[in-house]
Amino acid sequence: MRYLIFLIAIMLSGPGAAQGVNLAEFAGADVIILGEVHDNPRHHTAQAEAVAGLRPAALVFEMLTGAQARLITGENRLDQAGLQEVLGWDETGWPDFSYYYPIFVAGNDARVFGAGLPRPAARKAFKTGVVADFGAEAGLYGLDIALDEAQHAERLGFQRAAHCNALPESLLPGMIELQRLRDAYLARAVVEALEAVGGPVVVITGNGHARKDWGMAVYLQAARPEVTVISVGLAEDGRIDGVFDKVVSFAAQARPDPCLAFQQGD
Repeated sequence: MRYLIFLIAIMLSGPGAAQGVNLAEFAGADVIILGEVHDNPRHHTAQAEAVAGLRPAALVFEMLTGAQARLITGENRLDQAGLQEVLGWDETGWPDFSYYYPIFVAGNDARVFGAGLPRPAARKAFKTGVVADFGAEAGLYGLDIALDEAQHAERLGFQRAAHCNALPESLLPGMIELQRLRDAYLARAVVEALEAVGGPVVVITGNGHARKDWGMAVYLQAARPEVTVISVGLAEDGRIDGVFDKVVSFAAQARPDPCLAFQQGD
């Protein structure tokens, strides 16, 4: 309970943080999913503070593939520049490594697992299907179960908006399936972590994967229904999509209009 109290205390310390926490809902969790808006540094500070208090047995990162995670050693983990180079972070497309490095330091005793979908696998899955890419365990994780019509329609709208209504409609169903595949990759990495080192396991991922209604928890609970999962969404100015066990809000990060990129050349 001590580390759960610490988690809530530090996450309520930021500006605009949500109030009214029921600590009972966090007791005994095997897996704590910490969402984020990727380019908001305050979210990463909150994650690092939470990890320091939780002291998990394992950290699972959406931002790392399994191959990258296996490159991490006790020695290079203490060297920010060295770890950044070893991971090839600058070529990954993720925000500045300085946002994420404090999480590695905060969880220094935790084993790191990578859950990222490698780009070649993503390209292949887009053509051949996510079930084929995931392999024999697709059924175990529920990846072979089609979405119901209402959720599929909602996801289509979400993908349209996320890509500024600029993508061909024919591409959107495939993007939904890739999102599901990434969720299943995250879930499988958590199961691997639980089997290797036990819990608690902390997952660092975007809010889209952290949401309880259609994110990674759906696939994790399909495979391991006995595992208790708590999901914390980190919002900006109170805005967030999806269902979470707890939402904590911080000030929005100033950023250019993402749709401008789609308007170049118009």
